[in-house]
Amino acid sequence: MSDRELHCDTCGGVQPFEAPPCVDGHDADCPELVCTGCGAAVLIATFAFRAPRLGRRGGRPAPHRRAA
Repeated sequence: MSDRELHCDTCGGVQPFEAPPCVDGHDADCPELVCTGCGAAVLIATFAFRAPRLGRRGGRPAPHRRAA
């Protein structure tokens, strides 16, 4: 089990948190943590996003043409 000190909303202060035995195989890197003071659980998650494409390749928008 790994120990981390985090703020616990239930306890109202900084408390040690432990990673419980993980059935998903994360071991010490398990994102689920439990407060050792009150037993409240938290999930530590990181998200990765792809940057949206801003336009066409080449950097300039296509010129508008008037309809004939």
